[in-house]
Amino acid sequence: MNQIENTLTSLEVAEMVGRRHDHVLADIRQIISDLGEPKSGGSSETIDINTFFVESTYRSAQNKELPCYLVTKQGCEVFGNRMTGAKGTQFTVGYVGRFNQMEQHIKQVQIPTTQRELVQLALSVNEETNQRIDVVETKIQEIEENKLITTEDKGTIDSHVRKKVASICRDLRLDQQAKSLLFQDLGSSIKRLFNVPNRGRIKDKDFLKALDFVDTWEPSSVTKAQIHQLSLFDETA
Repeated sequence: MNQIENTLTSLEVAEMVGRRHDHVLADIRQIISDLGEPKSGGSSETIDINTFFVESTYRSAQNKELPCYLVTKQGCEVFGNRMTGAKGTQFTVGYVGRFNQMEQHIKQVQIPTTQRELVQLALSVNEETNQRIDVVETKIQEIEENKLITTEDKGTIDSHVRKKVASICRDLRLDQQAKSLLFQDLGSSIKRLFNVPNRGRIKDKDFLKALDFVDTWEPSSVTKAQIHQLSLFDETA
């Protein structure tokens, strides 16, 4: 059996171990680097890296050609040996099952005898691989779409909120009561606009939009009326 035909993509490995694809790529490159180092005792024996990992590419959802690896069963064994605990066991069970399925499928496939059958088989394998990659890419895209802002990003938004309220209070010479009304109004406006219970739940893709909203925000007519009433109350006190 050709090892290249019987492989998983590094995208599939990333999905199976629940890690980002770039982190899996970094691990594979480190393994390749380790395998390429001279063995102890001065042995000159070289290791065929393609026995474990084969460089390849895939098309992203944005139609960009990006790097990946084709990982053989031996490559999965080496990769799995770096993992410990339940995750390592789950990965081992997962990849062994996948390779058994592929081997059974290959045994059941009729060996092509004509040029036309060879072409049809190549197209079929390519279509199946593309479908698996499409599923992984869709999941990666969903994760990116729903990723939340970091604690640092939330701190940046909070800082912009404080600066915005302070600027309005300074320009209009407002007191502490008015300041509290502005904080409430701006906080509620952010939650309504981005449909979140608090600023920490804003999505990463909306981070810059949130900053722009805060920087250009103006108090609602209700808040302005409340502040105006406070001013009248102070004048008659």
